[in-house]
Amino acid sequence: MALVLGSLLLLGLCGNTFSGGQPSSTDAPKAWNYELPETSYETQDSHKAGPIGILFELVHIFLYVVQPHDFPEDALRKVIQKAHESKINYDEIAYYEAGIILCSLLGLLFIILMPLVGYFFCMCRCCNKCGGEMHQRQKENGPFLRKCFAISLLVICVIISIGIFYGFVANHQVRTRIKRSRKLADSNFKDLRTLLNETPEQIKYILAQYNTTKDKAFLDLNSINSVLGGGILDRLRPNIIPVLDEIKSMATAIKETKEALENMNSTLKSLHQQSTQLSSSLTSVKTSLRGSLNDPLCSVRPTSETCNSIRLSLNQLNSNPELRQLPLVDAELNNVNNVLRTDLDGLVQQGYQSLNDIPGRVQSQTTSVVAGIKRVLNSVGSDINNVTQRLPIQYILSEFSGYLNNTESYMQRHLPTLEEYDSYWWLGGLVICSLLTLIVIFYYLGLLCGVCGYDRHATPTTRGCVSNTGGVFLMVGVGLSFLFCWILMIIVVLTFVVGANVEKLICEPYMSKELFRVLDTPRLLNEDWEYYLSGKLFNKSKIKLTFEQVYSDCKNNRGTYGTLHLENSFNISEQLNINEHTESISNELENLKVNFSIFLLGEAGRKNLQDFAACGIDRMNYNIYLAQTGKSPAGVNLLSFAYDLEAKANRLPPGNLKNSLRRDAQTIKTIHQQRVLPIEQSLSTVYQSVKILQRTSSGLLEKVTRILTSLDFAQNFITNNISSIVTEETKKYGRTIIGYFEHYLQWIEFSIREKVASCKPVATALDTAVDVFLCSYIIDPLNLFWFGIGKATVFLLPALIFAVKLAKYYRRMDSEDVYDDVETIPMKNMENGNNGYHKDHLYGIHNPVMTSPSQH
Repeated sequence: MALVLGSLLLLGLCGNTFSGGQPSSTDAPKAWNYELPETSYETQDSHKAGPIGILFELVHIFLYVVQPHDFPEDALRKVIQKAHESKINYDEIAYYEAGIILCSLLGLLFIILMPLVGYFFCMCRCCNKCGGEMHQRQKENGPFLRKCFAISLLVICVIISIGIFYGFVANHQVRTRIKRSRKLADSNFKDLRTLLNETPEQIKYILAQYNTTKDKAFLDLNSINSVLGGGILDRLRPNIIPVLDEIKSMATAIKETKEALENMNSTLKSLHQQSTQLSSSLTSVKTSLRGSLNDPLCSVRPTSETCNSIRLSLNQLNSNPELRQLPLVDAELNNVNNVLRTDLDGLVQQGYQSLNDIPGRVQSQTTSVVAGIKRVLNSVGSDINNVTQRLPIQYILSEFSGYLNNTESYMQRHLPTLEEYDSYWWLGGLVICSLLTLIVIFYYLGLLCGVCGYDRHATPTTRGCVSNTGGVFLMVGVGLSFLFCWILMIIVVLTFVVGANVEKLICEPYMSKELFRVLDTPRLLNEDWEYYLSGKLFNKSKIKLTFEQVYSDCKNNRGTYGTLHLENSFNISEQLNINEHTESISNELENLKVNFSIFLLGEAGRKNLQDFAACGIDRMNYNIYLAQTGKSPAGVNLLSFAYDLEAKANRLPPGNLKNSLRRDAQTIKTIHQQRVLPIEQSLSTVYQSVKILQRTSSGLLEKVTRILTSLDFAQNFITNNISSIVTEETKKYGRTIIGYFEHYLQWIEFSIREKVASCKPVATALDTAVDVFLCSYIIDPLNLFWFGIGKATVFLLPALIFAVKLAKYYRRMDSEDVYDDVETIPMKNMENGNNGYHKDHLYGIHNPVMTSPSQH
């Protein structure tokens, strides 16, 4: 029944005529934007046997020894092909089944001989033959034989017990697993229902992703200014922005040059005036000092020495006359002012603005085209929706739903029957195992009583009750063995033949997929069809659709469309033709035209740069200015001179001379503060201006020439390449828009082929039906059952032989052997009781002491 379930499920999934084309690659596109939600199923892919699996492996090893041949694919093909004929090559079948046939024949021989042997053995025993006579002939090796028989019987009983244990375990496993079958079947049906319910949701999800794709495309269309315009701008920036930046830097340099020239010119004028004032002030203070030095005290020593030293230092109180000779920069300033009449910075900003206006121009010129593309995208969405609605998967699943309902109803009707039959099987197995257990218990009891009750000093006729009971138990076990072992062997042979063949012809080849390869043999199941499945499904038998491929794809969680090659009747690649759907978008994008011109700098700007290069600042003699900025405005440090003068005055005696000299020293300090310091500040300003002008004028002509060359290159680049850049970026933009839908359509095709309606639950259900229900739940325990019971039954034969032999040493005999002269071997009599004697009636001597009447 489990096999019926699996077949119904597989045929249910494959029972419709849909498919087409070549199977697509199972590899998803590299640029993947979506992921179909995974469907979780409840049923496990594998079912582990647990610790009992070791016992199953033992059975498999035994079957391999009995049946070592590979799966007879060729022979099975011939059998199937000739099933409708009367001629079948039985030799190949016999060769493959040789091991099973041989074991079965041995079993039949056992079945036939054991009742006959038991019958004749019983008749012989009744005639006091075959050990039936209650008389034991004592032998010298009797104790050794008794021990050997007992040990052998014990070992055999242990082996039989192991076989019985296997039988009990197998019997329990059948019942336990059959009880789990309903839950497992419900789990399979639940997964199949999930497959039916989730597939429409998966298709809805696929359709919903079109809106995501369209929204992304609409976002790019609405942002065409930044996407397309930005792309064009990015292509132009590397060649234009550096030139504009250099021109802007030059415009800044022109302004800085003007400021430096203005500062320098005004400072020079101030410097001339300040130098003249310094010279006048120094002349006045020298005159004052000479007048003071005419004082009469200067002629008297030691004052005269001080006056003379002051008089000699007056020549140092002079200004720097070269400061009044520094040339002004009026000419250069006028030239720069003329350059600045042209707003070079404004021209540069216009160049920048012409670039920055590109995105806006793109958007303003593409409004109608964008609207047309949006209309096309909306229509593509409708086409995709129509295609997915025509997918055969939904129809297949609706048909499969009918098969599923029928199969589920079948299971619900027959599972109780299976469970009822299982209870009969369990009860029968329990009776068989119990019967064997009863036999081996008698043997164990016989050994126990015999060993424990045996008295080596007792004669055969005087053995104790316990020992005698042990012998009786052994003979009861022998009788039960003869009575039932052949019946047990019948059951073993029948279950062996069924279980071994199902294991070797169904279970093992199913797991190795050899069974599928047989079914996939061209023209095997139908002479007119090369491949049965494709002929059954599409009436196109040349399409390579095999059972093995369908099963493997389902196990790998592949979608129904790709598994069944549904492209042969509904080609999703043709229906979702990417080129066809994107061609309309491409046609709209071809109308995308963007025109604009960019002028970086006009002739006025070029002339402005050339005029600045010829303004003359690079021809100025900056050294004469720098030379003066490093000199002192006066011939001596006036502040030091004033302090020295004040110190000399302080050494003079009080009077007019001292006071006048101190006033002159203060005057010199004032001159330093009011005249020298401003001049030094002006010289610092001149120095800074000169440095600025030097930096700007250094290589000025070369800089301007280079800028103009770069400007020409950039303008030529724009003129010659703007059209190609716009075209390339437009195509790139179009490819981006189309790429969204190409990826989406590829994802749809991939998902429908590989993901949607994954038939994994069908493969799992088939595995459950064949591998679990049939093989694991029934055949494995069945094989373990006959393996254990068969081993126990076979070992009953040596067990009963040893039991018969051993019983003679435990049972109380009716008569026993005696010696003619007990004195001849006194030591023997002492050690073994009355062992080693002969039968007295052979010599015509009656010994009432040593002989007892025959009683039963």
